[in-house]
Amino acid sequence: MKPQDESRPNIVLVGFMGTGKTSIGKRLAMQLRMHYVDTDDIIERDSGRRISDIFSEDGEETFRELESEAVRKASKLDNYVISTGGGVVLRESNMTELRRNGIIFCLTATPEEIYRRVRHQSHRPLLQTPDPLTKIKTMLEDRHAYYVKADYMVETTGRSFGEVMAYIKRVFKKC
Repeated sequence: MKPQDESRPNIVLVGFMGTGKTSIGKRLAMQLRMHYVDTDDIIERDSGRRISDIFSEDGEETFRELESEAVRKASKLDNYVISTGGGVVLRESNMTELRRNGIIFCLTATPEEIYRRVRHQSHRPLLQTPDPLTKIKTMLEDRHAYYVKADYMVETTGRSFGEVMAYIKRVFKKC
């Protein structure tokens, strides 16, 4: 992961878990001939640990510190599609860093759709609860004020990858 000589703004994907940031991000990067990076991958590579282990052993605050460091690294890149963890928006400094050289798209979905997409994934530490759907609804409500600070909101419920990517590409080309 090195900064590129060609200066081109990044496409930054934020949003709750299960909204399609990774799946759409990888496809967008390929179609637009951009590079791809996920801040969660940076955290795991730099720490040598899985995110779920960081949460369980050191807690969310330590994870958020590592996440902010990953954001600082990713925001220095050019010509990248950057997928972020769902809580990256909780720190204004993260959004400021990502906005310096990127256009921020927040991917959204209904709580029910998010639950449908992530219910079988055991690597989601924040959903290890008896009632994950209620937890999703609560977290979405708590984070709504942060998510709407993105440059563009993109609903993914009931839309194909192609439809979501077409919208992002149209907006990006105008910027």
